Amino acid sequence: MRQAVPIRRLEPGDDRNDFTCGNIDLDRFFQRFAGLNQFRHHIGVTYVAVEARAIVGFVTVSPSELDVAQLTESKRKRLPKYPLPVLRLARLAVRTDRQGRGIGLQLLRAALTLAQQMSKDLGCAGVVVDAKPDALSFYEKYGFEQLEVVAGQLGDRPQPIPMFLPISSIPT
Repeated sequence: MRQAVPIRRLEPGDDRNDFTCGNIDLDRFFQRFAGLNQFRHHIGVTYVAVEARAIVGFVTVSPSELDVAQLTESKRKRLPKYPLPVLRLARLAVRTDRQGRGIGLQLLRAALTLAQQMSKDLGCAGVVVDAKPDALSFYEKYGFEQLEVVAGQLGDRPQPIPMFLPISSIPT
């Protein structure tokens, strides 16, 4: 049985320079922008998984909204026609040498717990993630469903796939 890794909020003094997960965009975000976004701009919060004082994974979340038109018709029944409050799972990554040990799932569970708390405190219809194509099966395994793409292209980058998990589908 795998041992749980402590997860806590990113702190200003945390060393992020040596973090590598195999995806240069995620590495660059964590090393350069996670702290700025959290401590200066206040537009997202990053949670880190820590083993032996080293950061082995992270998840960044922020409040967001979901256009109801992106949901399937069966999901939008009985919902208001205005944007729904959601928790956006902006980024999730595990250090290369710790992948395959359940740390990504622990970080995902931490984000889902935040969504449940947000639902009780402020209102939250669920969790939205723009999944990288190679992470699609990871999110599908935990109940996320693809959303309709409303607009946008990233040029030469792989197109992220918007996915949604309703708050009612998060295990308690």
